Amino acid sequence: MEIDPWPYDGLPDCWNSGFKWRSRSRRWSMSSPGGTIHAINKAKVEAHSRLVEQMRRILGEAICAVFDDPKAVEIMLNDDGKVLIERHGSGITELTVMPAAKAMNFLSLMADYRGTIVSIGKPVVEGVMPDEFLRARFAGAIPPIMPQPTFCIRLPSREVFTLDNYVEKSIITAGQYADIIQAVVDHKNIVISGSTGSGKTTLVNAILHTISERAGLNERLVLIQDTAELQCSAPNTSSMLTYEDSGLDYTKLLKLTLRYRPDRIIVGEVRDGAALALLKAWNTGHPGGLATLHANNPQAALLRLDQLCQEAGVPSQKDLIREAVNVVIQIARDRKHPAGRRITAIEEIQSGPEPSPWKRPPTRLAKIRARFS
Repeated sequence: MEIDPWPYDGLPDCWNSGFKWRSRSRRWSMSSPGGTIHAINKAKVEAHSRLVEQMRRILGEAICAVFDDPKAVEIMLNDDGKVLIERHGSGITELTVMPAAKAMNFLSLMADYRGTIVSIGKPVVEGVMPDEFLRARFAGAIPPIMPQPTFCIRLPSREVFTLDNYVEKSIITAGQYADIIQAVVDHKNIVISGSTGSGKTTLVNAILHTISERAGLNERLVLIQDTAELQCSAPNTSSMLTYEDSGLDYTKLLKLTLRYRPDRIIVGEVRDGAALALLKAWNTGHPGGLATLHANNPQAALLRLDQLCQEAGVPSQKDLIREAVNVVIQIARDRKHPAGRRITAIEEIQSGPEPSPWKRPPTRLAKIRARFS
C-alpha cells in the first residue's frame, strides 16, 4: 500500500522547490530555501566584518580611538596627508599623517560599503559609515577634483551640552538663556542658524534636553534627520532617518510625520524644497519645533528659508514663514572666545508693520535720504 507523502492539495510552487520528502524518516523537511538564505546571510555578515576590519587597519589605532572620544566632533584629512581632529572646547589639533595610497584604499572601501565606486569619472563618496563607526557622516573625494584623496568625517554627538553649560562657558548670556527657555515653554518654532561647524546641532541637542526635562507622555516629539546626531530623552519620542537609496528624503518623511501624531516636529537640517513641507507642518497645529539652517545672520536665514521653499516650485513664501517661524537663534564661531563659538543674536519674528528680522534697520544714510525725499 502506497502512502502519499503529502496528503494535502494546493502546496505553493515556492514551497515545492524547498520541501523534500525524507523516505528514511518518512517526513517532509525544509532544505534549499532556508539553507540558502542562512548561507547568504552568513556570507554577508562575514563580508561586512572583513570590510570593517580593513577600514580599521587602514585608519590605524590613533584615528580609531577618536571614535571613542565623546568630545571629538570632526576628523579631517587634508591634501598634505595631515589628519586633524576637532574637539569640543579644545579646537582643532593635528593627530597623525595618512599616506595618499591608504586614503585611496579607505575611500574605495567606503564606496564598496555604499554600493558604489570611486573613480576619475565618479570622484566623490558620501554617506553614513557602518554602525561600528557610529554611523558617522562621511564625505570624501579623489583627483581630479582634489590634488590628493581627502575626506571629512562628522561624528555624532555623544555628550549633551546643556543650556546651563552654555551659560557656564559664557556662550550665551543669562538673558539669552531666559529667552530660549521662554521660547521652549511657549512652544515657539525655533530655527537655529549658523555656518558649518558653528555648533548648530549641539545647540539643538541642548534645547532638546530642556524640552525633554519638561515633556511628559502627553507631548510627542518626532525627529527627522539624515544621520543620527540628535539626542532626545523625552518619554514619548519617535525618530526617523532619511534613506536616499530608497528615495525617502526629508519631504516624504515630513509627510509621514503628520501621521505619527506629532506635537513637536524636530528637523536636523533644513535643505532644498523640504523647507516648504516643514513650514506647512509647523503651521498646521504643530508648534514648538526645531530646525537648523546654514546662514550668516537671522536676516539671511529667513531669506535662505524663502529660497529653499521656492526650490519646490512655488513663489515666495514670506507670509508662511512669518506665521510658522517664531524665533531665529544665530550661533557663530569666534576664535577670540574661549569656547570657540557664541550666540550672536536671538531674533523674534514679528508679522505686520512692526520691526522684524525680515528688514534690516535703516542705515544713517538711508535716514538722511528719507528726510530729504
